[in-house]
Amino acid sequence: MKQLKKTVISMAMAAAMAMASSPIFAEPAGEAAVKAAAEGSIAKIEEAVSLAQKGADKKEIVKAINDARQLQKEFRYELTERQRQKSNDKLRIARDAFEEGNKAVAEAKLQEALTGYKEMKDLYDANHK
Repeated sequence: MKQLKKTVISMAMAAAMAMASSPIFAEPAGEAAVKAAAEGSIAKIEEAVSLAQKGADKKEIVKAINDARQLQKEFRYELTERQRQKSNDKLRIARDAFEEGNKAVAEAKLQEALTGYKEMKDLYDANHK
C-alpha cells in the first residue's frame, strides 16, 4: 500500500511539473504577432515599390502603402519605436506624393521606409532568438 501511495504521488507530481513547464517552453503569442506584422509590412512595402517600378495604377500602389501602414501598427518593439514612427511618416509622405503624382519623391520615400523596416526587423530578430 505504501508503495502504491508513493507511486501515485510521484506520478501526480510529474504531471503537475509537466503541465507547469509546457507554457514556459511555448513561444509567446505576442512575438509571433509582432514578427508577422514586421514581415507583412516589409512585404507590402516591397509590393508597393514593385508596382511603382512597373508603372501600375496609382490606386494599387496607394492600397499597398495603406496596407503596410495598417500592418506596421502591430510591429511594436520598444527599441525601435521611434524608428517605426519615422518610417511610418515616410510611408505617409510616399502615399501623399503618389496621390499628387510626384512619382520620384514617392519612390525615394518608399525605399527609405523599406530600409527602415528591414533594419527594425533585423534588430528585433537579433534580440528575439
